[in-house]
Amino acid sequence: MGQLPTKPEANTRGAERRIYTRLRTQIEDGTLAAGTRLVSTRALAAELGVSRTTVTAAYEQLAAEGFVVTSAGKAARVGAVRNAPSGSAKTDSAPREHLPPALSLYGQRVAAVKPYSMATPHARIDFRYGSVASRDFPALGWQRAYRAELVKRQPNHYYGQPEGEERLRSALQGYLRRARGLTCDADQILVVHGSQQGLDLCARLLLNPGDAFVFEEPGYRMARYCFEATGATALPTPVDASGLDTRDLPEDDCVRLAYVTPSHQFPMGAVIPVARRLELLRWASRQRAWIIEDDYGGEFRYGQRPIDALQSMDTDGRVIYVGTFSKALSPQLRLGYLVLPRELVSVFREAKRLTDRHSPRWEQNVLASLIESGTYERHVRRLRRENERRRRALLDAVEQHLAGQGQLVGMAAGLHGVLLLPGLRAQDEPSLQAAALERGVGVYPLSPLFAGPVASASERPAGLILGYAGLTTQEIHEGIRILARVIAEH
Repeated sequence: MGQLPTKPEANTRGAERRIYTRLRTQIEDGTLAAGTRLVSTRALAAELGVSRTTVTAAYEQLAAEGFVVTSAGKAARVGAVRNAPSGSAKTDSAPREHLPPALSLYGQRVAAVKPYSMATPHARIDFRYGSVASRDFPALGWQRAYRAELVKRQPNHYYGQPEGEERLRSALQGYLRRARGLTCDADQILVVHGSQQGLDLCARLLLNPGDAFVFEEPGYRMARYCFEATGATALPTPVDASGLDTRDLPEDDCVRLAYVTPSHQFPMGAVIPVARRLELLRWASRQRAWIIEDDYGGEFRYGQRPIDALQSMDTDGRVIYVGTFSKALSPQLRLGYLVLPRELVSVFREAKRLTDRHSPRWEQNVLASLIESGTYERHVRRLRRENERRRRALLDAVEQHLAGQGQLVGMAAGLHGVLLLPGLRAQDEPSLQAAALERGVGVYPLSPLFAGPVASASERPAGLILGYAGLTTQEIHEGIRILARVIAEH
């Protein structure tokens, strides 16, 4: 065996570590071949001037990791370890062939998804949809409720139930009845990490490779990616001024679900009327298919009360309602919920348990406190007024600076609109975005939200998605004024 330090070590733990490291390095680089008999712990301790206990501890650690084989009454030997150089061991300088990671079929489909980012760090005025103003968050109310939750006496801290805190689910049950006309039991509610986790659970539990799903065209691509990652096939179904065109719904045994945004179609903003809602429900009943109702912004409707949820009309238990607090509070909170048909409650709970056990308990109870006290609903009413002012500012700015050049659609609800530009084609969107960004304005092309062939883009007018919830009215006016100059130059 190679030379080891012979100076007595004062620090026992340090000596143990040095012995372990030197022996492991010699085993990994082949200095000590597999089967080599090691010096006895007694002899090595005497040689190094350390206690036998120190050497024994180093041998035991090596044995636990498989580098050394020990047995009662026999000398320790080097194990059959495949050479895997450590940081201090010799390495082969010859380049190795780069091999892709071994992934499951699901992993391969995820890896094939084209990554995208909406980050625009240089945009002084950013019309990013999904963004909300940080100043709108009810910080004082949240702080008081959070402090009260932290000081509550608990016998211990332990994991919660996967379905979420009973207190929050009970508060949500009442809130959904008042605000969305939705009737359910608290047991049907599953609290999740934002609507995206809810969509992922739906995809994993309801779709198999080879299945198909109805998807709005254009639509929310993060949902489409979730469903396609299971190996299922998207069936893009056109939307018009009244939302999903139910005349084009497929009658096919392989169709397992339909994903819809009926209260404010994403991104075009249409609201599905009652007649189409009833037709969609009848279709789901005939197909024995599920409907995923993503109500991402249903609380924000202007000029009249929010339309009741599609789930409120469901008498056959086919609708899974997806709700979120990202728009009314903050997307950074990562809290959402599903309202499930009764026959799906048990399996969704277990899937949630396997995914992450449960969502944060303190935050759930803080939110429950805000709903119980009425603070949350007062906050939503105030926020609706604030966003109505921003919405009006966007409408006025487009009328002032883009009259005859652009048309805003989808502005009756939600927190964004789509600016259609009939004088330009869809292929002009990237250059529009780039030119606006050079002048400090962030805008977002409509075309990436279409799942259909790229060739069809030449038939569409250019479109830009403009979110306004994160901006002031002054920023909205200035941003549209700058955007109008960019459009004029095209």
